[in-house]
Amino acid sequence: MKLLNFEGQQVLDSREVAKAIGKRHDHLVRDIDVYISDIEENPNLGNGSTTVFFIPSTYKLSNGRQYRNYLITKQGCEFVANKMTGKKGNQFTAQYVTLFNSMKQTIENGPQAILDQLHKEWGIPTTLGGALQLAASQQVEIEKMKPKVDYYDKQMRNPGLMTVTEIAKDYGWSAATLNKEPHKRGVIFKQGKHWVPYSKYAGKGYTQYEPFDYQHSNGQPGVHNNLKWTQRGKKFIYDLLAKDGIKPVTEQMNLLEALEA
Repeated sequence: MKLLNFEGQQVLDSREVAKAIGKRHDHLVRDIDVYISDIEENPNLGNGSTTVFFIPSTYKLSNGRQYRNYLITKQGCEFVANKMTGKKGNQFTAQYVTLFNSMKQTIENGPQAILDQLHKEWGIPTTLGGALQLAASQQVEIEKMKPKVDYYDKQMRNPGLMTVTEIAKDYGWSAATLNKEPHKRGVIFKQGKHWVPYSKYAGKGYTQYEPFDYQHSNGQPGVHNNLKWTQRGKKFIYDLLAKDGIKPVTEQMNLLEALEA
C-alpha cells in the first residue's frame, strides 16, 4: 500500500485497502457507505464528521467511466480493522500502522535527516557555529584567489593580439625564454626561423598569424607571418605554466603580500 497526500493529510486509497484485506472494492465501498450512514445517525458526532474517517472520491478507468472510491484516513483504517477478525485483520492492522507511523517519523525527523545527509556527503555544517566557521574559511580562500581573479579579469579585458615579448614581460622573461616553455611542453615547434603550433593546438583559437612587411637586402619587398597569441592563447599559456607553479610576476607579488598580511 502507498500513502497519498490529500490536502496535507495522509490517506490510503480504498482500492488498495480492498486488496490488502482480500475484499472486492465495490463491497468495501458498500460497507463504508453503511459505516457513514451509522455515524451520521448519531447527532453527537455532528454533520461532516465522517470525513475524519472516509473522504468521498472518484476515479476513472481507461474506458472513461467514472467510479466511486474513498480516501481512508488513519482513523478510517482503524474503523475498517475493527470490523475484521482473524489473520487478514491482523495483517492489515500491522500494514497501516507501520505506514502511518513511518510517515509521521519521516515528517518529524525530515529536516534533521536532510541536514545530516548534506553534512555527510558535502560537509555542509548543521549548526550555526559550523556555518560561521565555514564562511570564515571560504572568505580566506576567496582572498587567496583574488590576485588570480584580478589577473584574469585584467588580461581578458585586453583586446587584440599579443606578441610573445609582451606576454613574456608578465613573467619577467625574454621572448626566447617564454617560447621554450610551450615548446618543451609540446605546444609549438620551430620551423625555420618561425615558431608554429602543433596541429593539436592549431585550430583552438590560441594563435593567429599577422603579416609583417620588410625589405630584402636587394631592395625587394617581402612579408613575414609573425605568430601572435590571442587572449584565449594567453590564458592557455597562463594555465599551462601555472600547472608547474609558474606565475606572472605581479601575481607572485600580490600573493606574497596576501600571505604576509
